[in-house]
Amino acid sequence: MRDLLGPTSLNLAALAVVAALLGIAHFSSPSPLVRYGAWLAAFAVWMAWFVVVAREWISRADF
Repeated sequence: MRDLLGPTSLNLAALAVVAALLGIAHFSSPSPLVRYGAWLAAFAVWMAWFVVVAREWISRADF
């Protein structure tokens, strides 16, 4: 489990994309619509990361 949630390239890439989306939206535009879109895109990235990690965890599980 630790290797799935540790500093892997997938985890760091997802974190970097989310941080970039939110940082750029927060500092570049005062529009609430742009910030909402950035949060929505960040949520989509997080959900994609969650599905990939959950699928890997299930494939490694010994039930």
